[in-house]
Amino acid sequence: MNCMRIGVLRGSEGLAAAATKTKTKAKAKTKTKIKKTLVIVESPAKAKTIEKYLGPRKYMVRASMGHLRDLPKSQFGIDVEHDFEPKYINIRGKGDLIKALKKDAKNADKIYLASDPDREGEAIAWHLSFILGLNPEDDCRIVFNEITKPAIQEAVKHPRSINLDQVDAQQARRMLDRIVGYKLSPLLWRKVRKGLSAGRVQSVTVKLICDREKEIQAFDSVEYWTVGMKLRKAKSAMFDAELTQVDGKKLELHNEQETTALVKDFERQDLQVDTVKKSERKRKPAAPFTTSSLQQDAARKLGFTSRKTMMLAQQLYEGIELGRHGATGLITYMRTDSTRLSDLALSDARAFIESQFGADYMPAKPNVYAAGKKAQDAHEAIRPTDAALTPESIEKYLNKDQLKLYTLIWQRFTASQMTPAVYDTMSITIKAGEHYTVRAAGSKLRFAGFTAVYTGADITKKEKDVVLPDIEAGDVLTLEKALPQQHFTEPPPRYNDASLVKTLEEKEIGRPSTYAPIIETIQARGYVQRIDKHFQPTELGFVVVDMLEEYFRDIVDVKFTAGLENELDEIAEGKIEKNRLLDGFYGPFEETLEKADEAIGHVELPVEVSDVPCDLCGRMMVVKQGRFGKFLACPGFPECRNTKPLLIDTGVKCPKCGGAVVERKTRRGRKFYGCKNYPACDYTTWDQPQQETCPECGAFMLKHHYKNGRALLYCSNDDCQTRIDHPINQELEKMRQRAEAKRAREAEKAAQQDKEAAKETKGKKKK
Repeated sequence: MNCMRIGVLRGSEGLAAAATKTKTKAKAKTKTKIKKTLVIVESPAKAKTIEKYLGPRKYMVRASMGHLRDLPKSQFGIDVEHDFEPKYINIRGKGDLIKALKKDAKNADKIYLASDPDREGEAIAWHLSFILGLNPEDDCRIVFNEITKPAIQEAVKHPRSINLDQVDAQQARRMLDRIVGYKLSPLLWRKVRKGLSAGRVQSVTVKLICDREKEIQAFDSVEYWTVGMKLRKAKSAMFDAELTQVDGKKLELHNEQETTALVKDFERQDLQVDTVKKSERKRKPAAPFTTSSLQQDAARKLGFTSRKTMMLAQQLYEGIELGRHGATGLITYMRTDSTRLSDLALSDARAFIESQFGADYMPAKPNVYAAGKKAQDAHEAIRPTDAALTPESIEKYLNKDQLKLYTLIWQRFTASQMTPAVYDTMSITIKAGEHYTVRAAGSKLRFAGFTAVYTGADITKKEKDVVLPDIEAGDVLTLEKALPQQHFTEPPPRYNDASLVKTLEEKEIGRPSTYAPIIETIQARGYVQRIDKHFQPTELGFVVVDMLEEYFRDIVDVKFTAGLENELDEIAEGKIEKNRLLDGFYGPFEETLEKADEAIGHVELPVEVSDVPCDLCGRMMVVKQGRFGKFLACPGFPECRNTKPLLIDTGVKCPKCGGAVVERKTRRGRKFYGCKNYPACDYTTWDQPQQETCPECGAFMLKHHYKNGRALLYCSNDDCQTRIDHPINQELEKMRQRAEAKRAREAEKAAQQDKEAAKETKGKKKK
């Protein structure tokens, strides 16, 4: 059954009147506007693309702009006493949009709800059915995994009812978050500070970051040494090797004295090749992207935050204007935990690979990848909608970030259906006297396979060949140079976007679609800050987590949170009832909340006093944490409301005026460095000043950070001899050209706006 609005049938009087109509009226009747099918999607960009595919003559496609109904902000909105009945209201500001959609629905012959193909999209469709007076059990729901003409046309042919189990799962998640947020946040306001919030998933994430910071603080570094060396056979090229064993045991050196003594003894030994093992190693391609692996790889390779990755992926999915082809969806739905590919996608990929690379690069059968143990497999993996749309062919239609992400997705998908890379490997064991064992290893790429397209998530460049000379067992080698090296054990690294998303996925905290908003929320609340692409907890974050851990252990317990996520999955599958989960959570939580309110006194946050006096009252200003980071505020609030930006001194002097170079931020939060005496002095740089000085001219050094994590150190003095033919010159020129191009675009846009404004003014004067 299609989702139609059923009108009232006319009676006999209407039929009689219709029979006596004149020819003139009959002609007029033929001109009556034909009713169209209304399709409602979530975003205007998607609506534009889909309307092009369906045709505006028979279809009108409108956008709901996300959710239209939600729980009220000013009330709890859940009637616990009556089976957790939610109170939904129309979202403020959506009134005109709802009226417009109702008007379009009234004039439509059929209505199809085409929100995103996930639980959130299913809930949006359900709310729309209520607003428009549709029966959710009728066939009014259409879904598609990609925005292409065949996919859209196929979806319209196969409408279905709204999946109420998925709606229940979304409602349960929303109500769990409301229970925790609405009940626990006021406790934080009373006990710690106004404006704080707690969340079912965000609190666990903050705890993970805090726990990692505690590990780092408690870590004791231990010294150890390794002994590398340069070896040579006769007059052949030198190669690298490493001392690995002494008397059959793993090498353990703890200080310089031990190492020096061992190296002296080692240098007296004769070196002879003991074993040579030659073999073949195959490296298989990685699976196509899921939401999680895309966020991780984009962070590693492109330096993108999770939020930026998902925003760009959304744009690619909804459609990009490709010249005469119009708006075209370039990738499949970007919220998925599946590595599955459709038969059509596999066929297209294999045909493309064979035509572009040859039969040797195409496996006999399509590569199939195992899904994760908790994968719902509702949608395909993230892939291009058309393998023939190479990054090079559409480069001119995409901005630089869209192109980078599309290239990553296209390469990963194409590579996933190619043959493995094949390496020739050589492993050499060398005996030095009776006590020492030395090892050397080399590999050489024999067949590129998938690496002709994509190098993988773990590396940013193609593997370099490590070629060993032609060596046989029994060959005598010469020690050219021993290379002892000091090391210190390192603490676990702080989380970055990639590692945090990976950890959340492994521990089953949240779901792929929630990772980006979680990371943004914990930063906005001031619990965590991103420093040099790594997350560090603030003092506030520690205080809140410690309090929650003491009184609300389940809220910050990883296993408990993961268990709730699994139960939400079971609701979506129709295995358990929504209210059973809510009831089991609410009772113990409410009881704990009452006990905590009585037990917890007011928590005093440590105050960091600066050395900057207030301009208005003379008090020493204190450091405060806001949603956009730290700032200086007068402690005399509310009598004195003076605030200042917090300028962090880099420890170097301005090359123009001698003032302090401080860390600043743009309006968009991007970090840069400039003179403290601005605007009197205009010295600025994007690169990080170092207290280290140039050995040539004595000027301070600058560190340039690339998006792939690599850093480049160079002298800040443009006229320094070390800057001649330095790689940074090319990079700075690129930055200058990009800045000029941006200014040109902005000027062109401004000129166009002025032109349109003048045209509009001229039109008004004529009237």
